[in-house]
Amino acid sequence: MTLYGIKNCDTVRKARKWLEAEKIDFTFHDFREDGLTAETVNQWVKVVGWEALFNKRSTSFRGLTDAEKSDITQEKAIALMVQYPTLVKRPVLVKQDSILIGFKAEQYQAWFA
Repeated sequence: MTLYGIKNCDTVRKARKWLEAEKIDFTFHDFREDGLTAETVNQWVKVVGWEALFNKRSTSFRGLTDAEKSDITQEKAIALMVQYPTLVKRPVLVKQDSILIGFKAEQYQAWFA
C-alpha cells in the first residue's frame, strides 16, 4: 500500500499519523521529491476519474495561467497534474486496485474494516 502526497501537507500528515496509529504498513511517496508519472496519474484517473483527482481549489491551480485553467479536459488535467503534482488532491492512498482520495478518519476506518 502506498500513500502519495507531499510531506508538509497537513492532510497528508493526518493520514500518515492515522495509518501509523492503526499500525497499518504503508510506503510514503512524496510527489515533490519522488515525482509523479503520467502512467501513475492515468491509472488513478481510470479508477476515480480526473475530476475527483484534480484539485481546482489549490494554491497551485490559482497560480496557473488563464490558458492553463481554461477548457480543461481529461488529457489536459493529466498533463497538468504530472507537470504540477501539487494539483493532485491529497493524499492518495493506493491499495492494489483501490484508491482513496483525501483523508477523513471515518472513511479510512471504514476502508480498513
